[in-house]
Amino acid sequence: MHKVLIIDDSEINLTLIRALVLKLGECEPVMFDHPLKALEWCRGNVPDLVIVDYMMPEMDGLRFIAAFRALHGRTEIPVLMITANDQKDVRYEALLGGANDFLTKPIDRIEFSARVRNMLALRTGQKFLADRAAHLAGEVAERTRDIRERERELIFRISRAAEFRDPETGAHIQRMAHYSEIIARGLDLDAATCNLILQAAPLHDVGKIGIRDHILLKPGKLTPQEFDIMKQHAMLGYDLLKDSGSEILQAGAEIARSHHEKYDGSGYPRGLKGNAIPLFGRIVAVADVFDALTSERPYKKAWPLDDAMRFLEEGRSTHFDPLCVESFIAGWEEVLEVRQRFRDEEAPKI
Repeated sequence: MHKVLIIDDSEINLTLIRALVLKLGECEPVMFDHPLKALEWCRGNVPDLVIVDYMMPEMDGLRFIAAFRALHGRTEIPVLMITANDQKDVRYEALLGGANDFLTKPIDRIEFSARVRNMLALRTGQKFLADRAAHLAGEVAERTRDIRERERELIFRISRAAEFRDPETGAHIQRMAHYSEIIARGLDLDAATCNLILQAAPLHDVGKIGIRDHILLKPGKLTPQEFDIMKQHAMLGYDLLKDSGSEILQAGAEIARSHHEKYDGSGYPRGLKGNAIPLFGRIVAVADVFDALTSERPYKKAWPLDDAMRFLEEGRSTHFDPLCVESFIAGWEEVLEVRQRFRDEEAPKI
């Protein structure tokens, strides 16, 4: 059913045009004898065709068309203007001002029917294309969600692959990722960035895949030479991920390379200092160290939470970015909830 808006200050003309519109079938005429009232109706309704007279009080047809076209989503709707026979200049101005076609008075019934049918056919085509575009956009969005979900699953499995070779657990990567998100939110980063670090943080130690077992799994303290080899995992992880077209993997590459840097410049692999360390690396450094300290492993007992918190506070401006530590502490209630949610014996998906 097409909704046809008719605007004319003459009751006779309104009645005539309404009758002609009804004869076309599948049309619902909506009539106004005042253009301002019609314009107000248009703010909340979308007609399929506008038929407007030129000569009207307060607002003529040209001004109505300009105001109508200025409304959101009304630029493509067909507009038919009715003018007098001797108003060629008005017709030209109407066509330039946004009218699609015009009729002259007195209205010829056959011409009216033909022009209106043509314009409604145009509108039908517009609506079909709009519906088709919306349908395609929905399909693209759905497939994009599927791709992103597979990407998230792949990233999680890559992260676990590194953890399987390390005495840490899948729950560890979940906790430190959520701790990282808490810190990011506390720093007032936007929602997309907070979600990005949540997805990318689990890749922080992916480079451990390239470290030999006799070093990675050594139960005792590493020798200086062994520790130098262990430190290579930061660049190995970066090299593994850096050329990806995925935003998450690119962020993971930067995190892998920078989360062992220290705020005073004494970290590795590049010895960066202060804000020269990428923000994601500074955030993950706090999250990763806290979870490592407070988690029990075959080679160590878990630290009490107060001792781990004291370690972070004492490491402000030396090991850690002080703002990241403050943000972590400010989100303490959420930190405790994450610890409860992701225990070592069970590791639900992010």
